Amino acid sequence: MIVSCLFVSKDGVYPTLTDTDCWDLSRDARKYGDINPVVAHPPCNLWVNFAALNYKRYGGEHNRPGNDGGCFHSALHNVRRCGGVLEHPAFSNAWKHFSLLRPSTGWTQASSNEWVCEVWQSAYGHKARKRTWLLYVGNRPPIECNWSRDPGTHPIGWFDREKQTLSKSEAIHTPIQFAEFLVSLARNSK
Repeated sequence: MIVSCLFVSKDGVYPTLTDTDCWDLSRDARKYGDINPVVAHPPCNLWVNFAALNYKRYGGEHNRPGNDGGCFHSALHNVRRCGGVLEHPAFSNAWKHFSLLRPSTGWTQASSNEWVCEVWQSAYGHKARKRTWLLYVGNRPPIECNWSRDPGTHPIGWFDREKQTLSKSEAIHTPIQFAEFLVSLARNSK
């Protein structure tokens, strides 16, 4: 079964996976209209807590918190329409904006076919803990995640001066193990 990976980088891991149809910036994932289950990685920079600080500091409509050109809305629509999984940083302001259930421990059922959870990408090989919220939509319950809470070896950003900080590229890219897990989760949805 083909899984469509939306809002992913053409230089990332998803194009290397078998049976994936990747929608990078050049394809504009907001225009996705197929029926394959999806893995959606909508841009997060305008939904995280620092978005308001950056907007205050730099201004500009392109920096306005939540002004992602409809990317998150499109990702949410397509996950609900086709099944699959949407991934975003833990505590993303998009969760509240779109009235999504906040994750607790393990998978929490939000409706008859929607579940949410928090995972740490360090459990899947990321150098930082990278807390991540998932929204899964499917006809079957989600498969179990790796619930490990490994603190990681590197921080993202400047919060911990004791450890070497990751580059922006290292921080945002998805580890292969996590990408493979998300694709299998999307396949499980149908």
